[in-house]
Amino acid sequence: MTIHTTAHLNFRGDARAALAFYQGVFGGQLVAISYADAHRATDPAEADQIVFGSVTSDDGFRIMAYDVPRQKAYAPGTIPAFVSVRGADASEITGYWEKLVEGSEVVEPLATSQWSPLYGMLTDRFGVTWVLDVEVAWDAA
Repeated sequence: MTIHTTAHLNFRGDARAALAFYQGVFGGQLVAISYADAHRATDPAEADQIVFGSVTSDDGFRIMAYDVPRQKAYAPGTIPAFVSVRGADASEITGYWEKLVEGSEVVEPLATSQWSPLYGMLTDRFGVTWVLDVEVAWDAA
């Protein structure tokens, strides 16, 4: 089994532009799922913002990004990134989650999402926010 760690950048309305920029720099496939696409929009003004985004290239470049919604605190530089652990095996991801969750604050429970069969987010006892999910292939659109 293989996992990889990916920088997960947080923005307030600029995730789509940032991902397009990074794709222009590094090449690869861009995936941009909006809050509306994922049926998670709580503010119509933010419906087109990104809830899940990534750029992945064949040479190994990987970056993820999303737009922090207005109802969540956002202070650039305070929580500038998440650590994302992705893999193909749900039991492996679940095993990591079960170890990381001890003493952590769960932000999003480990469960099915619109973009992954298993996705969860937590902030560990050291203040590091982790995103764990099962990676799926996306058709370029």
